[in-house]
Amino acid sequence: MLEINFHPFKNLETKRLLLRRIIETDVDEILELRGNPETMKFIPRPLVKNKQEALAHFKMIDDKIEKNEGINWAITVKGNPKLIGVIGHYRIQPENHRCEIGYMILPHYNGKGIVTEAIKTVLEYGFDDLQMHSIEAVIDPVNIASERVLQKNGFIKEAHILENELWDGKFWDTVIYSILKRNFKR
Repeated sequence: MLEINFHPFKNLETKRLLLRRIIETDVDEILELRGNPETMKFIPRPLVKNKQEALAHFKMIDDKIEKNEGINWAITVKGNPKLIGVIGHYRIQPENHRCEIGYMILPHYNGKGIVTEAIKTVLEYGFDDLQMHSIEAVIDPVNIASERVLQKNGFIKEAHILENELWDGKFWDTVIYSILKRNFKR
């Protein structure tokens, strides 16, 4: 079984981006991101409605890092510390050498290749630092932009599960994409 340890926290860099630890002063950006119906339309979770809820969300993220249960980074553009998105590894299964990647970005940064660039670096961390064998992404089948980003990063579709999650009075389908370490292209 893998030993997961996020300490010390490792910042990640790409050509344009710095992925850094989310900090308490990111609370306004967390509210902007998690409270925006546009960014949350494919995520069956409640909208964050105020700073207190955003702070609770930050605390949950930070606690998971401290307990080595999950890791998230703030997506920032180099030279500007403002959080424009979040990306991380969730649902870590050390016994299976598998985890889930998740990400979201503010709508006005869509279409600029930022998420594609961030995913590649977070996959490198997952395969090299965490020693994962496979990494999955769970998306809404209607989220074509997310599907394309995953395909650009070498993910393949594993499953389309019909109406497996009930949220807000609606049954949602789930699509699972994954990539194996041996198929990851650097």
